[in-house]
Amino acid sequence: MFSDSDIFNNLDAHTMLIRLREMMDAYEARTGEHLTYGELAARTELSRSTIESMATRPNYNASLDAIERICVALHCQPGELLLRLDTDQGGGNERR
Repeated sequence: MFSDSDIFNNLDAHTMLIRLREMMDAYEARTGEHLTYGELAARTELSRSTIESMATRPNYNASLDAIERICVALHCQPGELLLRLDTDQGGGNERR
């Protein structure tokens, strides 16, 4: 698993991060229903390996279809699921 500092130190400028684990946790907090990667894969009709890659690979290039399916399943908006980092602005990481 990657730490936040490992992720931020190895990103290119204008990188998008997928906050899948955070959105799964938020879904559980709202609904009381815990979802595994396998259960989310079944609900979205995406492969489990796709779900796992989206959750663990910092530079995973997800399709808009996959983003939409996850947002529908987790009742969230794309802006909640995706985090854009701009590492060109004074070396900091900013959400845009």
